Amino acid sequence: MRKPLHHSSVVLTLLCLLGSKSLFAQSADRFFPKKDLMTIGSYYYPEQWPHAYWERDLKKMGELGFDFTHYGEFAWAFIEPEEGKFDFAWLDEAVELAHKNGIKVIMCTSSPTPPAWLVQKHPEILMVNENGTTMQHGSRQHISWSSPVYRQYVAKMVTAVAKHYANDKRIWGWQLDNEPSHYGQYDYSPAAQTSFRNWLKNKYKAIDSLNATWGTAFWSIRYNNFDQIRIPNGKELIAQPNPHAVLDFKRFSSDEVTDFLGMQYQILRKNIPANQWITTNLMPEHAPVDPTRMTNLDFVTYTKYLVAGYDAGLGSQGFRMGSPTSIAFANDLFRSINGVTGVMELQPGQVNWGKFNPQPLPGTVRMWIWHAFAGGNKFVCNYRFKQPLYGGEQYHYGIISTDGVTVSTSGVEYTQVIKELNGIKSHYRPNAKMPAEYASRLTAVLYSPDSRWEMDNQPQTYQWDYMQHLMRYYGGLKQLNAPVDVITEDKDFSKYPVVIAPAYQLLDAKLVERWKQYVEKGGHLVLTSRTGQKNRNGKLWEMKWAEPIYNLIGAKISFYDLMPDTEKGTILFNNQTFNWNNWADILEPNPGTQVWATYTNQFYTGRAAVVSRKLGKGTVTYVGPDTDDGALEKEVMRRVYQQAGIPVKDLPAGVILEWRDGFWVGVNYSDKPYSVSLPTKAQVLVGDKQLKPAGVVVWQE
Repeated sequence: MRKPLHHSSVVLTLLCLLGSKSLFAQSADRFFPKKDLMTIGSYYYPEQWPHAYWERDLKKMGELGFDFTHYGEFAWAFIEPEEGKFDFAWLDEAVELAHKNGIKVIMCTSSPTPPAWLVQKHPEILMVNENGTTMQHGSRQHISWSSPVYRQYVAKMVTAVAKHYANDKRIWGWQLDNEPSHYGQYDYSPAAQTSFRNWLKNKYKAIDSLNATWGTAFWSIRYNNFDQIRIPNGKELIAQPNPHAVLDFKRFSSDEVTDFLGMQYQILRKNIPANQWITTNLMPEHAPVDPTRMTNLDFVTYTKYLVAGYDAGLGSQGFRMGSPTSIAFANDLFRSINGVTGVMELQPGQVNWGKFNPQPLPGTVRMWIWHAFAGGNKFVCNYRFKQPLYGGEQYHYGIISTDGVTVSTSGVEYTQVIKELNGIKSHYRPNAKMPAEYASRLTAVLYSPDSRWEMDNQPQTYQWDYMQHLMRYYGGLKQLNAPVDVITEDKDFSKYPVVIAPAYQLLDAKLVERWKQYVEKGGHLVLTSRTGQKNRNGKLWEMKWAEPIYNLIGAKISFYDLMPDTEKGTILFNNQTFNWNNWADILEPNPGTQVWATYTNQFYTGRAAVVSRKLGKGTVTYVGPDTDDGALEKEVMRRVYQQAGIPVKDLPAGVILEWRDGFWVGVNYSDKPYSVSLPTKAQVLVGDKQLKPAGVVVWQE
């Protein structure tokens, strides 16, 4: 573990942490008895409410059926009101009130909100944004993870909290920080500059190695030593920054927060019982942080807000429900990292920070909770129990309304799900196996943060978006009713009949060989636009365009095309016409490779758009275009399953059916009702098979 006093051993720290696997991922499931299915809790901030309200509020929380609460992630100024003077009396009382009312406690470290005295004494701990503006005290996440001084104070605070609650059985688990991400921004502070140089020294060892990898001969960027390097910042440059430097900086930034959390993890783990888990909560939307790197925690949880004016969803009322793939993707990504996940923050109703903040459609909050259950989450925590009367979140819903006693509309939905979950526990079957037909279409989607970062920096068209591209395939899989794991390439592919690697731009010969072996043994691999264009450092190959994948896909990629959104390219597939204008790889198939789709306008009319070939016992399919509506992508996937003899369903957009622990769950994000086809012996446990918009049905077969 890196010592707070020095910041030059990030990589060694990570290697040590990742090597200590006995502490981490493989045992995470042991924290959550399967018979509990999924528990529900709510955030509470005793420091934000008059002491006279605490007993009433926690009593109400217990009466409503909440299983756990969440304390302390923003409470540093109350835990350590003066340097070195810690006050736990108020927090001890809050923990006891929770225990008295049958509520377990998630205890948090308060690192996102350093107290004013610390910032005043050590302004060097503050983060600096890309414009050179130093963040100031008055909000949260305004500090630099790279600051050794900040880390010293965090270590002291975490140690004090850990020792105080070292053997407290009322504590269920621990959360580190809160949404550590800088909310989409990057840190350019002096501390980050120093730490980035140390990270580069650890990676490249010699400056000549960095110069060669970064291609610094271009524009005479060449460096004589590491001290000359600054974080690549487009705001400080006339032209675009070196793309290889940008890629390394994004890798560094994600490693930095992983290391920062790892420091806190090790302090806690030395002091707390082995049966208390440690996690953090992240947002998959914020690219600066890669949750898949955080295997140095017991598991990783996520934050999810679907209705804030940024997500139009489906149909006329989609803005009140959000997209069906939002929670689904978070479930399948975070669960796959360590085998266990939970929702640490779930939207309780209207919020205060959105583009606009609509009321969710009645039933939607209930649907979100059940969707979290369907995706395998061990718990859901609502943010927050009471709507605040002051501060930055006055318009943010809670379980309890502004009068402090009335249960909000969303609170009613939470309590309904608590009762429904308790009602199905008697139907739990510990030996239930995933139905064979459903399991036959188990699919892995390979998520590549490096490719995402690289393409975010060099999209080549304003219409390109890595996550939207990935979601076109992911959404199609859900409509075909395929169970999905979103995994990284280091995982084993062999258990998946189908693997999709969307836009896998950065790769090497080792990965191509692993894909080849997977297919030869009977797997069905789908590769898509932009795959294989560059090596791991973002350099184009000194060979034909994307040539490392030619032998695998049985075709060459002649060139690619991009068009404005006012033009439509057309494609013929299965006697249907599909449109594109984002990206198109134009393919030249080898003899024996099937052409599934062709371009039908532009100067390359008749050229291949989608190709597929047999290889050993399996198949490889390459999809050249990226569309807007995802219709082509879905139909290609349908054909991949059909060619493989794998049965699929055909669900309308917005309807998701998933199996978990012996229960089937159906939810409806569309604005049209849907009748779920149930077997005659099916027993409906919750809801009705006639799924209304925002409706839920749970059944067993």
